[in-house]
Amino acid sequence: MAIKHNQQIPNNHFRKQWQRRVRCHFDQPGKKVTRRLARRAKAAAVAPRPVDKLRPVVRCPTIKYNRRTRLGRGFTLAELKAAGIPKLYAPTVGIAVDHRRQNLSEESLAINVQRLKEYKARLIVFPRKSNKPKKTDTPKDQQTAETTQRIAASFGVENPIASAFSEISKSDMPKGVEGGAYKALRKARSDARLVGVREKRAKEKADEEKAKK
Repeated sequence: MAIKHNQQIPNNHFRKQWQRRVRCHFDQPGKKVTRRLARRAKAAAVAPRPVDKLRPVVRCPTIKYNRRTRLGRGFTLAELKAAGIPKLYAPTVGIAVDHRRQNLSEESLAINVQRLKEYKARLIVFPRKSNKPKKTDTPKDQQTAETTQRIAASFGVENPIASAFSEISKSDMPKGVEGGAYKALRKARSDARLVGVREKRAKEKADEEKAKK
């Protein structure tokens, strides 16, 4: 007989063998290490070429987030033209291109053009055939190990967005608080909270000493 209307279910089907189907990500810490080692191996395999492409600095959309900057999809055709880089040549030397994006301010255009010029000044292009170098290839006297390592370090795994967002080294950090900043903040908070209790204790102690005399 078929079940009709909003009636009680005759049999409760609640034994779904949940323990057989549940998945616990206990390998999460190990996977983190595996991904880091894979990134390192990839960077070593493609060296001295950069792992990621050079991308522009753009503003996040909407009023809420437009104070923040991030890496965009690619440089506009206007930015490439101002920097003197052909649009078909740019992807071959590790520069991302986005023909749909438009520059809405002179400030963003100037920032990204400067970014392209800095990249172009430090770029080293090795010839595919050593006996037949092209005009766009870097001269042989500049293809040294030192400059190659500098380029790989400058445009490696992480792309620099701006000097304001660069990683702060330990030397740039202010002098540390003795015992740690966290400990100092907790102590200051505790002192502010217990100021009344301590004053009361001190007053009671002083009264006791006067009574003894």
